[in-house]
Amino acid sequence: MKKTVVELFAGVGGFRVGFNSVKLSKSGKTIEKPNFNFVWANQWEPSTKSQDAFICYETRFGKSPTHSNLDISKVDKKTIPDHSVLVGGFPCQDYSVARSLSNEMGIQGKKGVLWWQINEILKVKRPPFVLLENVDRLLSSPSKQRGRDFGVMLRCFEDLGYAVEWRVINAADYGFAQRRKRVFIFAYHKTTNYFKNVSLFDAEDIVIKKGFFADVFKVENKIDRVNSIDISKTKYKDLVEVSDSFEFRFQSSGYLVNGKIYTGRTEPIIKKAITLRQIMERNVDEKFYSIDEAKFKKLKEAKKINRVSKEGYKYIYSEGNMAYPDNIDLPARTMLTSESSVNRSTHIVKDLDTNKNRLITPIEAERLNGFPDNWTNTGMTDRKRYFMMGNALVTGIVEILGNKISQIIEIERKFID
Repeated sequence: MKKTVVELFAGVGGFRVGFNSVKLSKSGKTIEKPNFNFVWANQWEPSTKSQDAFICYETRFGKSPTHSNLDISKVDKKTIPDHSVLVGGFPCQDYSVARSLSNEMGIQGKKGVLWWQINEILKVKRPPFVLLENVDRLLSSPSKQRGRDFGVMLRCFEDLGYAVEWRVINAADYGFAQRRKRVFIFAYHKTTNYFKNVSLFDAEDIVIKKGFFADVFKVENKIDRVNSIDISKTKYKDLVEVSDSFEFRFQSSGYLVNGKIYTGRTEPIIKKAITLRQIMERNVDEKFYSIDEAKFKKLKEAKKINRVSKEGYKYIYSEGNMAYPDNIDLPARTMLTSESSVNRSTHIVKDLDTNKNRLITPIEAERLNGFPDNWTNTGMTDRKRYFMMGNALVTGIVEILGNKISQIIEIERKFID
């Protein structure tokens, strides 16, 4: 089995940076440690003429016919190369499904929801391994039917012959410089030897000791709020029934096999995190000091606001107080796409040289996600560079997971050869 990868919703290449331990030389040349061969990548930003992320991707990894800048829904999935690992970070959307009016076309997902593009690729290409990333609210969406969306995803994997593990990982808990919490989903086909080995253990051992995530992101030897449910065809006839009636409280870790979902809350074994201070630049350009201090202070104050919901219910919206400036002896808060704008979530730091308050720089934003310095300095504006990092993942987390997948594939090779 070859270590081949298809990268979906590639952005500026976070999965590839992590999997291949990518660096930039002083001359700006991209240096890849060839752990994996990325045989195809897709990045397309709708509703914009400027495809800045794709331009960045090709600037760093070179122009290639295997780098696709097309709407993924318009790509013939049969033309995607065979691969051993499918990776991608995709948006949390409405994954509900319905029957077509005549029922002749079967089940239909909502148009524009990118999960269905992933599902179609899984149907056509059947990669042995899949690694996906999403915001942790995926596990509890939508608010009116908790857990439905993730349940739909898991049932898709089940119907296609995969077992699935998931873990909510806060990067700062494992030594990284940002308190960025994301759910990672690892699926492996039941035809793999990895599945045969893992399936020898019970669900609790897989979640806290023997599974994919437990091996590289250690947790305490206990699991709380344990719950389980059957999502197989014996309980839900098809995806429509899952979409219509499935509701479940997913926890931070879990496992799906043969239609049985097992989930519980795990506690990470904490590693000392990198702090904001440790990634901050020196001799920063004056433009990053141009901030409206009074407005930022006001935005970060605690507040309670009377509001009315769409349904006409009155409620009080409250926000807690945020440090101003940010405590640079802690890891950074989660970076959003609005970073550097006049926004409550924007980081304001006290500069190490001048002792004045300022924005973080684009290079500092890249460092918070583990990208090489100036990775996004490819012709886009500073505002776009922040946006890219707000959308990106922590590449150090992906590097650890990629190394684990590399080891798994090496073992698969021994069985095959």
